[in-house]
Amino acid sequence: MIKKETIEKVLDAARIEEVVGDFVDLKKRGTSLIGNCPFHNEKTPSFHVSVAKGIYKCFGCGAGGDALKFVMELEKYSYPEAIRYLADKYSIPVEEVERSPAQLAAQDKRESLYVLSTWAGKYFKEQLWDTESGQSIALSYFKERGYREDIIQKFDLGYSPDQWTALVDMAVEKGFHKDYLKEIGLAIERDDASLYDRFRGRVIFPIHNLTGRVIGFGGRTLKTEKTIPKYVNSPESDIYHKSDVLYGLHFAKKAIKDNDMCYLVEGYADVLSMHQAGVENVVSSSGTSLTSGQIRLISRFTNNVVILYDGDAAGIKASLRGTDMLLEEGLNVKVLLFPDGNDPDSYVQTYGSTAFKEYIAKHQEDFIFYKTNILLKDTGGDPIRRAEVIREVVESIALIPDEIKVSVFIQQCSHLLDIEERVLLTELNKIRVQKAKAQDKKIQQASRTLNDTPPEDMPPADLFLTDIERVQDVSSGEETPQTITSDTLQEREIVRILLNYGEELAVWEGDGDVPIVPLLLNALDDIAFEDRASAFIVDTFRRKAEYFEIPDTKYFFSHEDKEVQDLAITCVATPYELSPNWNDEKRKIYVRQEREHLRELTMQAIYRIKKRKVEKEMIKIREELKVTSTDDMEILLAKYQKLKEAEKVLGNFLGNIVVK
Repeated sequence: MIKKETIEKVLDAARIEEVVGDFVDLKKRGTSLIGNCPFHNEKTPSFHVSVAKGIYKCFGCGAGGDALKFVMELEKYSYPEAIRYLADKYSIPVEEVERSPAQLAAQDKRESLYVLSTWAGKYFKEQLWDTESGQSIALSYFKERGYREDIIQKFDLGYSPDQWTALVDMAVEKGFHKDYLKEIGLAIERDDASLYDRFRGRVIFPIHNLTGRVIGFGGRTLKTEKTIPKYVNSPESDIYHKSDVLYGLHFAKKAIKDNDMCYLVEGYADVLSMHQAGVENVVSSSGTSLTSGQIRLISRFTNNVVILYDGDAAGIKASLRGTDMLLEEGLNVKVLLFPDGNDPDSYVQTYGSTAFKEYIAKHQEDFIFYKTNILLKDTGGDPIRRAEVIREVVESIALIPDEIKVSVFIQQCSHLLDIEERVLLTELNKIRVQKAKAQDKKIQQASRTLNDTPPEDMPPADLFLTDIERVQDVSSGEETPQTITSDTLQEREIVRILLNYGEELAVWEGDGDVPIVPLLLNALDDIAFEDRASAFIVDTFRRKAEYFEIPDTKYFFSHEDKEVQDLAITCVATPYELSPNWNDEKRKIYVRQEREHLRELTMQAIYRIKKRKVEKEMIKIREELKVTSTDDMEILLAKYQKLKEAEKVLGNFLGNIVVK
């Protein structure tokens, strides 16, 4: 268990802009930083980072929190894992107190898988450098391929001995669970339930996540038998989802941001050779088809992608596959093919680093023009085939969301294809209409399916109502739906004022400056808050006020209760900022800031909640009048009249029309 003092040091040291900046390309806008949200797919930035407040907030999907929560949500880390990651980032020693057997038994399963995967990476590395067979077989292989020792060390390359149970035996000896060995694919189960090593007799390429933790492995055989697969990769697991991983991204992300460019290659060897050549902004899809998850990873750091593939026929076809998704995501795509059947790895090894850099700098070609030229070569003058090529090219252009780029490509392709621009535009519009109709049809079919077969375990409100939040019931631990009503919003407005202006003073005529916190808390002493998160925050302010203190908003940002945390972030974060063109001497245009009328803001919030309480009491009395006796009726009517007068007074202040 990590010591409390260490946790406090880590949280104090963590800078939100630095932590988020490792994963998201942030641009300055006013006093905030913005970028594309890493938690959902978006093309227009709605993800804001407030350096002053130490928080992030996406106004698209609603995600928000502090630096610690960002790491936990993005990398799916447990609390201790996230603390250790931040501690490592800021070179803070992690001091731990000894854990009891019960605490060890309750250790998070995902964390156990991470620990096992990290151990396996070290095991393979030790086998490469510290054993005779590793040095003579695997290390010799890497050096024969032309890799320097610093590159081998940088990428944590390793070796799995050509023995059936070498890793399994060592892992069991170290106390690792056999089920976990099987789950992350380090071992395979026989019919008799015994285990054997998956990667035996192979050189190992560890696969890292964005934060640098080992989550999987790729193993290349050193044998020449055709019956043995050349590569074996880790299967899907709780910590490794290959569709959301790009090999080398952990090492490349800074270079990608610095160069505003990402090179996309096919294999592990290509990444290693390009790093050795001094080109570090490179990632690999590891031989799999490019996925939307991988594209979103790239788009966090740049919108510019250059695809590097073999120069043979297979490489040309590969360069045309998967690129439509890149275009659809709004990325700028270029293609580069190597001559004479070379790939990035073989070109670097054959011609050297300098020649490689010169080649990739001079031979990049925009994908749309490249595709047009490549497909035209195969037409052989056939008009029907030429028409098909035109349609294929326009289909790719139709995927691009930027209308300016679309216009430029249509214009350029008109010259390349020797066809009128209006013809291409007509075909473009036809493709878009067909796509829209197909999308509408899918939505209608999905809607009919939902209506015909509603889920048995979920009420319709959870699917279709936008004013439903999922909140945690503290007593039962089960999720229950909570409707966001006007009452809830009024209570959350009180919380917003407390969190943003708790330390401020409001100018009060005749009484001087009055602190906001005691003013609000005293005025609402008779009000019971129904919204659970709001009630918790207000109660915290009450407890602190007894000692003449005000709670730090950071306490709520990092609170273990997700609902409290989300409410605090939402109340403090804002996507809006006053333009510098306002409130300046030159234009003589002034906008009154909220802080300048705190008295009115606070009193309106108080009177709204007071009026709500009065209205509820009036409703209650009206219900009692329906069943009460004649003797009690006069008392209830007198009480009702007083409430009516109070409602009128409150309504007059708020500017409401109250029916007499």
